[in-house]
Amino acid sequence: MRGIIPTALLAFITYIIFTGSAKPFDLATGVVVAIGVGLLVGKYLVQSDAKALNPVRWLWLGIYFIWYMLVAEVKAHLDVMIRTITGSYTPGIVKVPIDVKTDYAKTLVANSITNTPGTVVVDLDDEYMYVNWINVTTEEPEKAKKEICEDFEKYAKKIFE
Repeated sequence: MRGIIPTALLAFITYIIFTGSAKPFDLATGVVVAIGVGLLVGKYLVQSDAKALNPVRWLWLGIYFIWYMLVAEVKAHLDVMIRTITGSYTPGIVKVPIDVKTDYAKTLVANSITNTPGTVVVDLDDEYMYVNWINVTTEEPEKAKKEICEDFEKYAKKIFE
């Protein structure tokens, strides 16, 4: 049963949000899909029910989502637009240390970087990420980390560690 309930709950919520409907048919379909997803992959996705159901982690996830969409994405889009218009950029791949330990936290950080315009994670190991960056301002790993992923790691630690 480990992981089935949290996975099914998340699948149901996601289904309802994306369908945008609370009609009985859609709710019933959502329950069936959620139970199926929970049974098929729940035991692989969730390491501990206690962690997954911790409301503080869910709160931090909500805060992170809002911050990411309203702050990180907007800043990155504006930066890329300005660089595209002015032609002022110096692309390159930089080595960035990663301080989060769990696979979930590493995935959140790497996906956040990749989904943010101007940066793409091209490789990831236990200690470093290699990031293709639209405007390399430093090749020093610690300074690059501060500019690229420090905020993402802060939230990833609160959510997954």
